[in-house]
Amino acid sequence: MNYKDKYLPVDPDFIEFCHSQVTLHTSGKIHFFNDQHKVDDVRGQLSALNKTMEGYFLEMDNGDSVRLDKVITLMGKPGPGYEEYDSYANACLTCEDLGQF
Repeated sequence: MNYKDKYLPVDPDFIEFCHSQVTLHTSGKIHFFNDQHKVDDVRGQLSALNKTMEGYFLEMDNGDSVRLDKVITLMGKPGPGYEEYDSYANACLTCEDLGQF
């Protein structure tokens, strides 16, 4: 992925959770915001959690890579992007225009 937006801080507890899932070589699905800011998903086995100049990235055994601050759910657990995703579902309740109108 080629993200142009700034990396947002990620809760250290979530980073620790990711480390534990990588250590266990957990398999499953990750929902995330892709570089076009659309909801996307990947499925596979976690192989690494890498920290680069651009931030943390979860690496999958199939070669896919997901930026940690864009994760909506990781194996069913809410990630850093979940609150933003949830706000799209509740936008009509708050009369807030998040680009959905």
